[in-house]
Order: sequence, then structure tokens, then C-alpha cells
Amino acid sequence: MATLNQRLKSWPGWVLMIVVATTFLVVGATRTSGPQTQADRVDELTQRIACPVCDGESVFESQNNASRALRNQVEDLVRQNELSDAEILNLIDTRNEGDLLLVPESSGLEALVWVLPALVFVVGVAGLAFAFRRWKLEAAGLGDPTEADRDLVDAALADDEDDS
Repeated sequence: MATLNQRLKSWPGWVLMIVVATTFLVVGATRTSGPQTQADRVDELTQRIACPVCDGESVFESQNNASRALRNQVEDLVRQNELSDAEILNLIDTRNEGDLLLVPESSGLEALVWVLPALVFVVGVAGLAFAFRRWKLEAAGLGDPTEADRDLVDAALADDEDDS
């Protein structure tokens, strides 16, 4: 009965810790830092757009003419202040036939790119924790060997010696 009592006391703490950690991660990932200047918005947006000519560079980093043209488009759209950041990224991506966004969107099917690896990791760690706990409880339930267990081992060893 003591193991059942210990099990009931220990798992809610772990669940609470996971819920708190997940909440902090979600709030931290979705929180904005407040109002931005237009230059900050342009920098942030151009860091999320891939250079159409360079391999692995963002428009923010690249200095070629195609990147400068994209950076100017973003600056114009931000200066007009009619579209949100997501709408600007979507417009730029659509105008350039897609495949320019460095960071997948945080909704729909593309959100799975971000969520699935973390979910698999959490499920794997939880599965290992449950397996280790079960093995520990099974081992504790075996107890010390009895005299009958020792006699059985002695008889098996004697049979093994007779066969050789």
C-alpha cells in the first residue's frame, strides 16, 4: 500500500511541472516585445525571407541586387502600414512563387514541423520514465530469495554438473 501512496504523491508533481514548463514556452514563443519601429519591422521581416539567389542567406544578410529589391519591397509595404507582418510575408512569398520563407508559418500543416519533434521527444521521455518505474516496482516486488529458491538453484547446478 505504501508504493501506491508514493505513486499517487509523485505523479501530480511531474504533471504540474510539465504544464508549467509548457505554459512558459508557449507564452515566451508567442509574446511580442511591444511596439516596433518601422526599421525594426523591416529587419525582422527580411530576416525571415530567403535570398532568391544565394544559398542559405536571408534577404537581411545578402547584398546582391535581388535581395536589395526584396528589401525595398518590404520597406515600401511597411511604410504603407496597411498590412500585418504575416500579410507582408505572405504577399512577398506569393509574388515570388513561394519557397522564400525561411521560417514556416506557425499554423496549419507547417506548424507540425515545429511541434512534432518536441512531441516525440516528450512522449519518448515519458515512456522511458514509465518503463523504468515499472521495472523498479517489479524488482522491488520480487523480494529476497527464500530457502526454497536457494534449494532450486542448488539442484539446477547439481544437474548441470552431472550432465558435463
